[in-house]
Amino acid sequence: HVVNGVAEIHTALVKTRLFPDFHAMFPDRIKNVTNGVTPRRWILQANPALSAIYTSFLGPGWVNDLRRLETLKPLANDPSFQRQWIEAKRANKTRLAQWVKRNMGIDMNVNAIFDMQVKRIHEYKRQLLNVLSMVHRYAVIASSSAEQRRAMTPRVCIIAGKAAPGYEVAKRIIQLACGVSKVVNADARCANLLQVVFIPNFNVSLAELIMPASDISQHISTAGMEASGTGNMKFVMNGGLIVGTMDGANIEIARAIGTKSMFSFGASADEVAALRRTMHQRQPVMDERLARVIGMIRAGVFGLPEDSAALLDNLESSKDFYMIAHDFPSYLEALDTADAAYRDKVGWTAKTVKAACSMWAFSSDRTIKEYARDVWGMEPMPFKPPHHVTPAHQHPSRAGGGGGGGNG
Repeated sequence: HVVNGVAEIHTALVKTRLFPDFHAMFPDRIKNVTNGVTPRRWILQANPALSAIYTSFLGPGWVNDLRRLETLKPLANDPSFQRQWIEAKRANKTRLAQWVKRNMGIDMNVNAIFDMQVKRIHEYKRQLLNVLSMVHRYAVIASSSAEQRRAMTPRVCIIAGKAAPGYEVAKRIIQLACGVSKVVNADARCANLLQVVFIPNFNVSLAELIMPASDISQHISTAGMEASGTGNMKFVMNGGLIVGTMDGANIEIARAIGTKSMFSFGASADEVAALRRTMHQRQPVMDERLARVIGMIRAGVFGLPEDSAALLDNLESSKDFYMIAHDFPSYLEALDTADAAYRDKVGWTAKTVKAACSMWAFSSDRTIKEYARDVWGMEPMPFKPPHHVTPAHQHPSRAGGGGGGGNG
């Protein structure tokens, strides 16, 4: 028997931190099988516009052999192909914007960069880090002149996900996100420049609507804490790029699409472990931008200060278990780099084409083959569609000669 991790870093941590003695005794028992997602659902069904492009060039077979998409990468800088790609992305952004307007009453700017974090709400996934960056961006906009604002990249920040029923901290994070959304969206200085949208009642059907519309998705877990993630795979398959830490499957995605097509930041898993060991001895100076953000929240700009007090208290260096304060400066730098890249429309489109067409290894087809070979010890069998025999009582010759009669 064997057990497996679900991403290379996860498997390595299982071997070295979780079960080192077991691994020493049985070095062949812990395998890696990186997660995957099905392109039938997450591209073909979720993204008809992108699927139509693929099918027009490759025929319908690509959905069962995602490696075929690699042949489209030479078209990444072709003006005609880019035009089709951009139109598909805009159609998906418009589709989501219409849903948000219809269900939430918010008019989203489809010309802005759609920046999404869509996943279960948890401290280690660091939605709080994202919300703090939104407050920082709001503070910058509010203190800028009209001329300075015109040079900024418009952004729609979208968060979606659910929290466990009894997870109070996660619910406080949602509460803060909604408070930031209320203030930002009502401030005329942010008009068509910054919007914050928390989409409620998240489910997989909503994910099919949300993910194809992303320009950027955030996968920003504290390094060493995310086993794999699959949302990161879905977003890139749908023509978006990642702002993320080197954690979970992000590491393998970066290798597949190229490190220059991922906006990475933050402490590594080994660095996080070292920082935690010394967190009670170190007294680093807090980044002044983060200090300003905390001051705004404590002042009640986004709701009752006591509602967020515990969240902010945990950003002190001796309590910063999830490395939010530590990673904040490099996180802002990664976001700024993504903004700059997005302003180059031709270069950005080429990056997204090449990334999406490099994701074959994250198809669940590959994952299941590896489980069968390495974990289950099963041989693949050829698929033979069942032969359907029409029951005698439904045969046309027994039903009024095939006319339109009844069942005999």
